[in-house]
Amino acid sequence: MFAVFKHARKAALAAVTAVSTLALVACDTLPTGSGPTINTSKPVPVALLVPRGSAQAGDALLAQSLENAARLAIADLNGVQIDLRIYDTAGNPQQAATAATTAINDGARVILGPVYAEAANAAGLAAAQRNVNVLAFSNNPAIAGGNVFILGPTFDNTARRLAGYAARQGKGNMVIVSGSDPAGQAGRVAIERAAAVTGANVAGAVSYELSQQGVINAIPTIRSSVGSSGAQSVFLTANTAGALPLLTQLMPEAGVDPAVTQYIGLTRWDIPSQTLSLPGVQGGWFALPDPNKTSQFRARYQGTYGAAPHPIGGLAYDGIAAIGALVGAGKSDALTGAALTQGSGFQGTGGIFRLRPDGTNERGLAVATIQEQKVVVIEPAPSSFAGAGF
Repeated sequence: MFAVFKHARKAALAAVTAVSTLALVACDTLPTGSGPTINTSKPVPVALLVPRGSAQAGDALLAQSLENAARLAIADLNGVQIDLRIYDTAGNPQQAATAATTAINDGARVILGPVYAEAANAAGLAAAQRNVNVLAFSNNPAIAGGNVFILGPTFDNTARRLAGYAARQGKGNMVIVSGSDPAGQAGRVAIERAAAVTGANVAGAVSYELSQQGVINAIPTIRSSVGSSGAQSVFLTANTAGALPLLTQLMPEAGVDPAVTQYIGLTRWDIPSQTLSLPGVQGGWFALPDPNKTSQFRARYQGTYGAAPHPIGGLAYDGIAAIGALVGAGKSDALTGAALTQGSGFQGTGGIFRLRPDGTNERGLAVATIQEQKVVVIEPAPSSFAGAGF
């Protein structure tokens, strides 16, 4: 178990960088609704900013997966012509800003990427000076707003889906259990916000230090909070690389019976697949993209490129799908903020999604549980945003 928390500390350091050190200025640089006009009778220049050239292991593979997925999406566009141009950012803000400027000088009318929050923020600032919108692959809402839209799945979206489902199932009186690290606290805040708009209720909140002893020390407090509040569920922010295995082992042993108190996870409990074998997660609830849509995309990608896509590679497909749908309508304002945030949304690799005026996104998620170490969908992902509960 110590090895688990060794990895968790590395993840926590990454989260500190992502959440705490951003210069959050992109949000105020370009009013939502702005953007360039385009000529839809000609190929639309689209820039794709990828982290190729960075020293971080895996970034070259991620960059190629994003490019492959974007090209797969272009092949699916009926009659819409996209002139895709690739720019390397090396995963750093300075090169991302330079790449964005170069791309716009080359004629780009919209930018897809970059991946990392600080790089996306820098690219957004550079693009705002030229009235160009950025669809970043980040999931950090701190950089969203103005001309920057994030495509990555957010805690807020997942929390709303699960809190709403819990409330409808009579499990809406919740105790939040979160790590003291930035990611854990961001998750706690997301759950609190979700409860406020879904009819759920936060009966208590328990935070733990991100260490084995920190989790052990928090267990009596969790048990007491659940018992004294009459909570019907425990909403956990932890993932497999962090405290999830230990929490789900110790809480039942302490008397927080998952047969009585529903366990709910803010993170994907099916990733990595080894998580499914943990005894403590059996019967727990979590959210995930439409499994059928996801499987179809993975199969098409594998069939085309001979390997599985990177876990976030599909975001590039989603970005091209949204751009293609808007350009296909034949309107010169297709890439303005007002067009990008249309309420009906778009179809992506994991089902429906839409961009919000504040730069964040909403994705139609399924609710799943784990039974006999297998994922079972208990409420399908919505097929449209009408009545989807968002």
